[in-house]
Amino acid sequence: MKTFFIGAVSALAIAAGAAMADDYPAKEIQGIIQWGAGGSTDTVMRSVTPHAEEVLGGTVVMQNMTGGVGAIALNNVASQKADGYTLLMGAENPLLYKVMGLGKKDYSDFVPVSILALGTPVLVANPEMPFDDYAGMLAYIHDNPGALRLGATGPGGLPSVVTAMMNTVEGDLDVISVPYDGDGPALTALQGGAIDVMPAVLGAAIEGIRAGKMKPLAVFDTEPSDKLPGVPAVASINAGYETYLPWGPFFGIFVKKGTPDEIVAQLQHAYAEGAKNPDFTQLMDNRGFTMLSLSGEEAEAFLAKWQQSTSWLLQDAGLAKKSPEEFGIPRP
Repeated sequence: MKTFFIGAVSALAIAAGAAMADDYPAKEIQGIIQWGAGGSTDTVMRSVTPHAEEVLGGTVVMQNMTGGVGAIALNNVASQKADGYTLLMGAENPLLYKVMGLGKKDYSDFVPVSILALGTPVLVANPEMPFDDYAGMLAYIHDNPGALRLGATGPGGLPSVVTAMMNTVEGDLDVISVPYDGDGPALTALQGGAIDVMPAVLGAAIEGIRAGKMKPLAVFDTEPSDKLPGVPAVASINAGYETYLPWGPFFGIFVKKGTPDEIVAQLQHAYAEGAKNPDFTQLMDNRGFTMLSLSGEEAEAFLAKWQQSTSWLLQDAGLAKKSPEEFGIPRP
C-alpha cells in the first residue's frame, strides 16, 4: 500500500510538471538583471529578450537589481520557485563568489538557459587625462602615486580581474579604486571626470569611444580588435600578459535548479532562436562581442573552464579570499 502511494504521488508530480510545461508561459516571466541600466549585461539582455519572447509566446518583464557584485539578484532568484517564471540575467561574477568570500551560492545552483556571448576587456581613459596610451598611463601612475582614480565594480568584476592582471604583470600599481554598481554607471562617471581610467567590456565602452567621450589605451587580449583600429593588444606591449589571455567576461541567462526539464528546454530554444535574429547579431558584432549561444553540456563545460582559469588567476594574484582547492576547483 505504501509503495503504491509513493508511486501514485510520483506519477501525479510528473503529470503536474508536464501540464505546467504545456501551459508555459501562462503568466509574465520576471527577468532579473544583475547590473544597472546602460551597462553591458543590461544591453545584451534587453536586446535579445524581445526576439526570444516572439519564439516563446510570452512576456519577460526585466528589472535591474544591483548590489553585492550581483549577489543580491542571484539570491533573489534562488529564493523563488523553480518554475521558470524568474530568470537570472547575469554575467561572470557569481562563478567567483566562493573564492572571493562573497557567498556560498554560484551558478552551480542554476541551470544555464543560454551563455549568449563573450566580451573583450578594454582599458579606457577620460579624454582629458594627460596620456594617450598604456605606457603613458603607467608613467603617470609612477610619477603621481595614489593620484589616478581607477573605476571598479567590486570583487570578482571585470575591473578587478583586469586590475589583478595588471598588478601581477606590472607590479602593484598605486592607484585609488572607486567602486560602482556596474560598468554603465562607472563609464558615465568616467565621461564626467569622476574617475580617470576604467577597465570595461568593449561592448559597453565602444559607443563612448566612437563619440570621443573616452579614449582607449589598450585591448586586453592577445590580438588587437578590428573594432578599434590602431589600439594595441596589451600582450603586444608586455608579453607577460600572454599567461592570462585571452580572457573575457560573459553574459548568460539562468533558471533555478529544479525547474522542469520541459520548461528549461522551451527557454533554451527561445533564446537560441532569439540570438540568431539579425538585429541582435548585428548589434553584438558592432559592439565587439563574440557570439556563443551555448546551452546544455556545452554551457556547463564553458562555465567550469572559465571558473577554473579565473579563480586561479585571482588566487595567484593574492586577491582570492579562499583557495579554489577548497571548492574542488583544480588548477588549470
